[in-house]
Amino acid sequence: MKTKLKTLNALWLAILAIFAFSCSMEDDNASISEGMARVNVFLVDAPADYDAVWVEVLGVEILPKGENEDNGSAWINLANEASEDNMINLLELTGGNSANLGEVEVPAGEISQIRLLLGDNNYLIQGDNQIELKTPSAQQSGLKIKVDKPLQAGISYDLVIDFDAGRSVVKAGNSGQYILKPVLRAIAEESATIEGAVLPLEAGPVNVAAIIGEDTVSTFTSDNGSFMIRGLRAGNYSLFVTPNEEYQELLVEDVETTLGQVTNVGTIELELVPEDDGDGDGDGDGDGDGDD
Repeated sequence: MKTKLKTLNALWLAILAIFAFSCSMEDDNASISEGMARVNVFLVDAPADYDAVWVEVLGVEILPKGENEDNGSAWINLANEASEDNMINLLELTGGNSANLGEVEVPAGEISQIRLLLGDNNYLIQGDNQIELKTPSAQQSGLKIKVDKPLQAGISYDLVIDFDAGRSVVKAGNSGQYILKPVLRAIAEESATIEGAVLPLEAGPVNVAAIIGEDTVSTFTSDNGSFMIRGLRAGNYSLFVTPNEEYQELLVEDVETTLGQVTNVGTIELELVPEDDGDGDGDGDGDGDGDD
């Protein structure tokens, strides 16, 4: 089961970033300028097998519909407000955590494209080693994705960018170099979300994978055991919970999701792996019949 899940996960996570919109009327919408809409931008992450992945996020730019993407002045800039030095550790953005990149007012109408601007100061931490992430020159103009999202005047919208650190870092052959090569995926405005918690905390790090058909989307729990998986299509999911080697894996079936809603599965309790009693059956009771 575990091998199959890793294969499905690799296929799904080859698409490395999610853009998901949700809009809501807020009490402060009256403060939005006439004829304008507000876009709030957040950054989240998918799992990666490193201790840290630091990226330099210089900002986000938004292109209104009908504007020429080659016209630099047509892009509306949203400076990164998540960190004073623009550095963000992607691996801290799991379990429902996110980095707020800021907000900006844009003319009501429609967004055509969005691009994420990265600097050159990108690196990963693995053990005691800090390894530079080379950034291809083609990315210096920004990572673009078509959005084609209508915006109504007076409404505040949330834009969530899911940056999959694990699949964005590519080892360059035998050179020992690592390259940062993000790929972006876009989803519809209304999507489903699954949230919950996994205990005990000693079971961490815990990976939670939401599986439906041939598709898998996963995340890690946060320091308090919580998790949130955004950008899902509606349907009946299975959750496969993979803790550290001291605890048993667990499959939670029949998790029903609905577009535009959050499904809370509550707290998932994990059990310790039974101690080996030496009879080879792994049940810990010594009689070989599988009964503890």
